[in-house]
Order: sequence, then structure tokens, then C-alpha cells
Amino acid sequence: MVTARAHSGEHKYLAVRAYLADLVATRLSVGDAVPSERSLTERFGVSRMTVRQAVDALVTEGVLERAQGRGTFVAPPRADFEMRLTTFGEEARRRGLVPGADVLEAGTAPAPAPVAEALDRPAGTPMHRVLRLRTADGNPMSLEEAWIPVDLAPDLLDRGVPESLYAALRARGLDPTWGEETITAADATPDELAALEMRTSQAVMRTTRRTFGGDAPLMLSRACYRGDRYSVFVPLREARPTLVPRTDRSGASAGRPGRIPEGSPR
Repeated sequence: MVTARAHSGEHKYLAVRAYLADLVATRLSVGDAVPSERSLTERFGVSRMTVRQAVDALVTEGVLERAQGRGTFVAPPRADFEMRLTTFGEEARRRGLVPGADVLEAGTAPAPAPVAEALDRPAGTPMHRVLRLRTADGNPMSLEEAWIPVDLAPDLLDRGVPESLYAALRARGLDPTWGEETITAADATPDELAALEMRTSQAVMRTTRRTFGGDAPLMLSRACYRGDRYSVFVPLREARPTLVPRTDRSGASAGRPGRIPEGSPR
């Protein structure tokens, strides 16, 4: 139980933070408001700046979120996805979340030069293009654009967009066996803010992935993830020769990756 004043010798902001974290864990639900700064100031006998520091820490951790002009609320839990050659849906289900996808655009289009180069095709080669809004437990998580050469799977979209593009490729004898992914941080565009229903943050994580079957590139995908609801889990192991993709100015991987020896500059 937290006393009305921070214990002697304890950093005051940590006491406030611990109290709020306990409220979230034991009494409050997603969307509930937390106590006001004024009430916390009176409860702990600290300054408003100290209270704000504690709240800021929990906002940064994704436990709380601010709504301008309304207050501070319990944030939806972040989806913590491991870096694996799996689909969004597979990773969501592994963590007990219900995945969803709204198809925003789907069809065939000539490949722009960066996309064509990444997939080892001439510019203008016909490609299947799919743009989807991905959700977890009904919450918008990412916008995902995928490009697949039409010559690999001419009938891919004949019956609509498959639930899993990887599974659809496997069904046609095209097994995704490995990939390379580039991750960058950025601000969302106005269209992305609207589609992802982002109101309290503009931070997004952008990924560009090339998926291969053996030596042949099968798919180029680009995704934009909400920075406040998505985190990446990366298991580490002993250093070994690393694949380093060559990237073009748009951020898409291009050409074949090269190997660099351990200890070389990266």
C-alpha cells in the first residue's frame, strides 16, 4: 500500500510512478482516466513537476497515454512481436491477440523502379499490389503494402486477397525461406495518422522487408506501425557473418545482400 507521502530516501517520482503503475495493474482498465496531477500532488506532497515526471515515464513506456485537453488515460497494451519470418497474423495469434485486416487497395500495377529492382525485375513489370490496414484485437496497428511479381502467381488475387500472402505463395510451391528487413523511425503522414487513429502520438516505425524463396525474391513489403502500440523483440546471439542489404534512397532494399566478416564496420 502506498502512503500519502513518499518514503524517506526514496526518489519521490518513483513512488508516484509505482502508485500509478499499481493502479493500472489492479484497478483500472484500458481507457480509464488516472488521478489528476493536482490530486497526486496533494496525495504525495510533491511538486507538480515531480508528478509530471512520473506520468511522462509511464507514457514513454506505453502504460499511459495523454489526450490533449481531456487528461491521461490507461493505454491499450503494446503488441510485442519477435523478429521472425512470419506474417503479422501469425505473430498476433502467438501472443493471444486476434488479428484482422481491412483491404484498402488491391490489384495489378506496373512496378516502380525501386520495387522492380528489389524484386530483380525490369521497371514496369506487372506486380500484384495489396494495401491493408492490420489490426490486433480490433485496434489499428499498421498499414502494410505488399508487392509480388505477377509472373510468380498469376491467379493470386483472382478470388480476392488471401488471408495470408505467405500461405498463398506456399500453396503455389513458392516457400518463403528467409528474408531481410530494415527498420526506421519516422513521423506519420496525415493519411497514416487518420488510418491508424493516432491522436496522442505521431511516432511510427517503418519496415521494409524482402522475402526470398531460396535465391529468388518473392515479395517486397513495406509497413508503417504505430509507435505507441508496437514494439519489437529481437533475440541476440553470438556474433557471426551478417547479411547486409544494399538500400536505395527510398529505403527499399535493392540488389543481393552481401556478407561482411565479423568485426567489420557496419
